[in-house]
Amino acid sequence: MSYLIEKLKSSPSKQELTRRQWLKSAALATAGIGAFGLLSGPSIAKENTRGIKGRIAPELNVNYWIDGKGNKTEPFSVTEHKGKWIYLKCFQEWCPACHSVGFPNLQKLKAAFPNDDKIVAAVIQTTFEGHSINNADALRKNQLKYGLELPFGHDPGNSDLPRTDPGHFPNTMVNYRTGGTPWVTLIDPNGVVAFDGFHIDIDQLISYLKENV
Repeated sequence: MSYLIEKLKSSPSKQELTRRQWLKSAALATAGIGAFGLLSGPSIAKENTRGIKGRIAPELNVNYWIDGKGNKTEPFSVTEHKGKWIYLKCFQEWCPACHSVGFPNLQKLKAAFPNDDKIVAAVIQTTFEGHSINNADALRKNQLKYGLELPFGHDPGNSDLPRTDPGHFPNTMVNYRTGGTPWVTLIDPNGVVAFDGFHIDIDQLISYLKENV
């Protein structure tokens, strides 16, 4: 398994990141948030770490969901899908890499496993900034744009609370210690987080699942 995780890690070249994203990252870093929106404050990551790899994945605490047809539906449950691999993708509508890398990777994954026989996927918009743009309307918009008939959830933080309050941030960010967006969490059939990070080698993941699962 450790070999798989190392192979799944991928670092995009600087050319893949837009100038806007680099400038935004620099601005966030100077504000004490960290590159790409990494939450380094004590209320979120006391050990200054990202992710929860190796731990049992907590149940998602996201109330607003739409199904693959855009209709409101029951929340996606990690527990109910135990026994299969689970691919969670966190995004924000205005995140450039979510559109240039994150959603295309998800398209590849669903094309390889259209019947959810080995791996299921869900998408969560973890809104920790720009609430007027990164809103619930972006869920259906991106379902249609990328042809993804998947459950999409909206997990907005409470911008009325100070940033020192964990309630300011989306529940998924707090519980899964996501570093921002795009963020991928891969949960194995035993319910353990096998991978989490900004970028995943989707081709390696697909190959592994086809050959070993």
